[in-house]
Amino acid sequence: MNALANTLIRWGRFNVVGAMGMAVQLTTVAALNHLTAGHYMAATAVALELTLLHNFVWHLNYTWGDRRDRAAMPGQLVRFHLSNGLVSMAGNLALMPVLVRGAGIPVVASNAIAIVCCSILNFCLGNNWAFAESGGETQLKRGSNAPLKDAGAEP
Repeated sequence: MNALANTLIRWGRFNVVGAMGMAVQLTTVAALNHLTAGHYMAATAVALELTLLHNFVWHLNYTWGDRRDRAAMPGQLVRFHLSNGLVSMAGNLALMPVLVRGAGIPVVASNAIAIVCCSILNFCLGNNWAFAESGGETQLKRGSNAPLKDAGAEP
């Protein structure tokens, strides 16, 4: 399988996990916004962290399961938080006030828009650094050409 096909398969898997994560995040934002009306920024931050942990587990085992290495998991979690976490947190927290207060879009709809805005950069960072095959620093420069294995299979 060529590198483009690998990337497209991973992108599809990334979006499946992303859709589940989006459901987790939007449900959490809606529930917290209902319980703590007016504190949508705090609700967004809590929902993001819960979603990051959810997505990390799924990406580790499904999207990039062929790159799973139990010994490397703590480093992958740190890289995931430093990349996808920071992009998602900064993107969501920057866009939410603009969309909610500025554009008058409801909180949950604004959160969905912010998620979509961050997704492409998050995929690139996950594929080339957080879940890089080895030595994430070199992966950023050369990309992944290794064949995609069945991520659902145990190593």
